[in-house]
Amino acid sequence: MSVYLIVALIVLVMILVIVNIRIVPQSHAFLIERLGTYVATWQTGLHVKLPFLDRIANKVSLKEKVLDFPPQPVITKDNVTMKIDTVVYMQITDPKLYTYGVENPMTAIENLSATTLRNIIGELELDATLTSRDVINSKMRSILDEATDPWGIKVNRVEVKNIMPPEAIREAMEKQMRAERERREKILIAEGQKQSEILVAEGKKQAAILEAEASKQAAILAAEADKEAAVRRAEGEAEAIREVQKATADGIKMIKEAGADEAVIKLRSLETMEKAADGKATKIIVPADFQNLSGVVSAISELVRK
Repeated sequence: MSVYLIVALIVLVMILVIVNIRIVPQSHAFLIERLGTYVATWQTGLHVKLPFLDRIANKVSLKEKVLDFPPQPVITKDNVTMKIDTVVYMQITDPKLYTYGVENPMTAIENLSATTLRNIIGELELDATLTSRDVINSKMRSILDEATDPWGIKVNRVEVKNIMPPEAIREAMEKQMRAERERREKILIAEGQKQSEILVAEGKKQAAILEAEASKQAAILAAEADKEAAVRRAEGEAEAIREVQKATADGIKMIKEAGADEAVIKLRSLETMEKAADGKATKIIVPADFQNLSGVVSAISELVRK
């Protein structure tokens, strides 16, 4: 009978052990209380709790959580009411503090986030609120992280998801944006026209410069051609004069060799008178010694026969 009792006790103990075996999965932690008092925090692995004495007080996930709170109404420094939607990225770092530090931690973080956001936006005007997302995110993260540290929670990031100003403000902003776009468009058109006119003026300037250079080169070439022609004419006239002078000198030389200097002088005088008259003169002044013309003619005739 005692053997059966021992076996039954062993079986009972085994059943109790098997029933109280717990496996803690990855990135989780179990908080154990014994008779209502915190005893230990189970990390990842196999654990066994004491039957009827230990209980699992809380199962905590250590993964990063994303808390997307509904839009919160806020008032800016210049008394504009708007709604801002924020997203909080948090992670539990101490399961014990998270379990015993605050009642309903998610609700506490939501309310803390709303009050912090109102305080920050209350110091900013509308324009600064719309353009200072990074400042709002940084301030909120710093304040929330410091406030939730006693709760075993670390706030990694806070992001302003959406800013919703009143309808009238949105219409005014849209009008301002349209006016700004139109202003930029006009500026771009004016800049384009300005650049076009500058390019056209530069083109005309370059064309005028090229035309002036071409005219200058043409004038230089024409002057050189005229100079060359004048030089050639002068050389030709000089050559003709030299030939005439040479012929005259040869003739005089021949006449001198013939001994008829006086007669040649008389004949030259006669030719000069003929050229001077040229059929147009009405009076001819004859030198006083021209009466010996017959002698001159006779001398010339003699020279011709020779």
